[in-house]
Amino acid sequence: MSDSTSLPAILSAETINAPATAARQRNLERALGVVVPIATVLVLLILWQLLVVGTGIPQYILPSPIAVAKALVSDWGILWPALWVTTEITFISLVLALIGGVGFAIFLVQSRWIELAFYPLAVILQVTPIVAIAPLILIYAPTREAALLICGFLVAFFPILSNMVQGLKSVDHNLLNLFDLYGASRWQALLHLKLPAAQPYFMTGLRIGGGLSLIASVVAEFAAGSGGPNSGLAFRLLEAQYRQNMPRLFAALLLLSALGVAIFAFTSFISWLSLHRWHESSLKREN
Repeated sequence: MSDSTSLPAILSAETINAPATAARQRNLERALGVVVPIATVLVLLILWQLLVVGTGIPQYILPSPIAVAKALVSDWGILWPALWVTTEITFISLVLALIGGVGFAIFLVQSRWIELAFYPLAVILQVTPIVAIAPLILIYAPTREAALLICGFLVAFFPILSNMVQGLKSVDHNLLNLFDLYGASRWQALLHLKLPAAQPYFMTGLRIGGGLSLIASVVAEFAAGSGGPNSGLAFRLLEAQYRQNMPRLFAALLLLSALGVAIFAFTSFISWLSLHRWHESSLKREN
């Protein structure tokens, strides 16, 4: 008799403790998601330091992580304004690419003939290397800052455009027929059906375009090669290379990498914030 009554009690206790166990598992996964990458980076830095110290590599060839950290602190007055300039150019060009890519995608999907006429022009802009056209942009642009923005815009524009076009064309035809059945206008179908359905594709283009806009800004700065108070991190890289100041070069490179990671994390957070409640790509599986 005691065995028959204890089994429901055990099952009941397991049912009550299941949410707490699942919460602990999620917290552990989040903690490991932070601790493991940080530990990996620390191990690599320690190995780097041991390699430089143990082999006696000169600082002008390969600086140690400690030397890079010292340069980051001592040259912060030079590197911080450059970091801000590069960040500003990257985000402005990304915003322009978002506006242009979404607007042009909406224009293209209005008609198959419009897409056939204008989409190849966007493909030509994408396949032309930015390194090849950056000198021309620097010649014809009114200012150096405008040239950098144009370069960043051109590189980030096509991924956003192509993903947005694909999203707008991937709407369920049954839903389109339902909107037609109820007499919805073209703009009503666009606002209430096509744009929401294309949101996952837009977020993919946003993540890709964020990184590419930073790359394009750096490439354009390399092509410009001009200094001054409005110079970005790319020019500081060139300047450190010419002066054989390798600790500053690595410090500038570290800031560029950190900026790229921050942009990816920011765009990924926006994507998660928009999709985590309803889209399969962001929903957590229960099995």
